[in-house]
Parts: sequence; structure tokens; C-alpha cells
Amino acid sequence: MTTKEIRCTPAFVNGEDHFKKLKTFSMMKTTDNQESQLISGSGGLISSRRSFLQFAGAGVAGMALVAAGCKKNRYPNFETGDGVDLGKDDIGILNYAYALEQLEAAFYTQVVAGAGFSTFNDMEKAYLTDIRDHEVAHREFFKNALQGNAIPALEVNFASINFGDKTSILNTAKAFEDLGCAAYNGAGKLIKDKNYLLLAGKIVSVEARHAALIRDLIAEGSFANSEVVDANGLEKSKAPKDVLAIAGAYIKTKINASNLPS
Repeated sequence: MTTKEIRCTPAFVNGEDHFKKLKTFSMMKTTDNQESQLISGSGGLISSRRSFLQFAGAGVAGMALVAAGCKKNRYPNFETGDGVDLGKDDIGILNYAYALEQLEAAFYTQVVAGAGFSTFNDMEKAYLTDIRDHEVAHREFFKNALQGNAIPALEVNFASINFGDKTSILNTAKAFEDLGCAAYNGAGKLIKDKNYLLLAGKIVSVEARHAALIRDLIAEGSFANSEVVDANGLEKSKAPKDVLAIAGAYIKTKINASNLPS
């Protein structure tokens, strides 16, 4: 199996340049103080909670510093007889996260464009649109950061989801968000580079906000019940092999995670 070498480039370091293309995140350069002011403002429920979600996603743009820990690495080619190889070490974990963000971005993109979107009220539509934009931003961030080490676009399989039914959409969103949180928490201990760990921590906090919101849209007060939080008040986690076994039902592309750390 052949290998290839990559080095960090200015494009990798400056992830913010990439996000400027996403008009949804036009306020990315807002300072921490301005962010606090907006979140605590008196703009009403939609304004404050939407702004909270928007800033949670926009904050990921500042995570380009993850490239600081990138010097020189060697990873296998991704196309193998056993499927798309995620790679090994930290790059493998980042590709693992990238695969999950591709799945979530594809799901919410179809939700917003689907017939069932009209069954949500205006506030719910605004929330789902914000979540879609966050997931697309996460996906594009990983793609831009990984550059030549990024796995290809995955083909999804949403045949079991009824995009015309509100209940089906919300239940699937809940499953995806809970799975995403468990995946990041389970993979955190496998990350060696502190900058990559910082990236994962910032993104999982956004995913947790999504999960809490979706859960409360389904059943008020269920945002942190025993399904996702253990007796010690800690978010439950899942190992990559367990996450991919669940996510695999929605991904047509065969994924090879055999080189991931454990």
C-alpha cells in the first residue's frame, strides 16, 4: 500500500478564510464580549436562542489553530478493497468525525429542502435551518483542514427516513445528535494532539446544544435525561466501532476503520 506525505499549508492554518464563503456566518469576527451581549440581549425567544445556536456554530471557525500541531504525517491511501480507509492516529479520528459530519449535514440539508419542513412552525424552521448551517460548516471545516488527507464524499442512505413526517424527522435528528455527542466523547481519549482535542471539544459542545434543542422539541425537559447522561452527571460515550455500526445503516459507502487507534 502506498503512502503520501502532506504538510500544513496557509489554507489549512487559515480556516476562517474558508468560512467567509458561508454567508450564514457573517458575524464570525464578533468578539467574545459582543457575543455575550447578543446572547443575553432582549430580542425575545427566537432572537436569543437562535443567536446562541448561531454563535455556537460560528465559533468553530476560530478553530483553525488546530493546524499548529500539524507537521508531518504519513497515512495510507483511502481507497482500499475493504472500503474507504479513515486512516490512523489523529488524522484517522478527524476523518471519523468528518464522516459523521457529512452524514448530519446531508440529513439536515434534506430536512430543510423536504416536504416535511412545512409542518414545522416558524421558530422550529429557524432552529433546523441554523442546525443545518452548523453541520455544513462542520463538514466543510474538516474537509478544508484535512485537505489531501480527507476521505471522499460519502454516499448516504436515508431510505428509512420519512422526510414528509415531522415525527420521523425529529426522531432521526435526536438519534443523530445523541450519536454525534457520544462519538466525540468516545473519541476524545484517542486524540494525541492537544490542538485536535481542542477542536473536538469545541464541536461536541455545539452538537450537545443541538441534541438538547431537538430533544426538547420532542419532549420538554428531556434534554439531559438518563438516556444520555449517566448517574454521575456525565454524558455517555461510544467507541468508534459502535458508532459506525449504528451510523452504517445510513451510509452506503463502505468505511474501513481498522486503522483507528483504540
